[in-house]
Amino acid sequence: MMDYQKIIDKYYPAGSPLRDIYMRHCRQVADLALDIARCKNLDLDPADIEAAAMLHDIGIFLTDADGIHCHGTEPYIMHGILGAQLLRREGVPEHIAAVAERHTGAGITAADIKAMSLPMPPGDYMPRTLLERLVCYADKFYSKSGDMQRKSLERVRASMARIGATTAARFEALHAEFDC
Repeated sequence: MMDYQKIIDKYYPAGSPLRDIYMRHCRQVADLALDIARCKNLDLDPADIEAAAMLHDIGIFLTDADGIHCHGTEPYIMHGILGAQLLRREGVPEHIAAVAERHTGAGITAADIKAMSLPMPPGDYMPRTLLERLVCYADKFYSKSGDMQRKSLERVRASMARIGATTAARFEALHAEFDC
């Protein structure tokens, strides 16, 4: 079994506000993903679900998002790509690193990057595997800012719709797959 906590501890020092935010958010996402997996009887290893959910946002510290105590230099939208690169350097299995890379929004395509002039390298960052889609979906219900309470389905839908109709449709496909 992979020791995801060792990786978190390496990059998120104990006692820091960012660690508190990170741990709370990722635990919420992990718990929801595990609940969905049980409810839907998904053929996934619970240890993989937990590790992927606890590491999906590992790259946020490298980004510039003052509101959540991230004081890096990269745009926040890069946190998934940066996190996946970090996880690969740490020797994390690819199926876990890919979750970090592909969980942002309801997935991001090369066409999205071009159409929205997103500050990230061209590529396809769509969740492909069951594990990737599950963590992507669970993540949409929790924010790292504000009260950090679970968002209602209506609030998540509104958030996805603000990004665009294609993103909203992608979320609806995830919702159809994982709603319990």
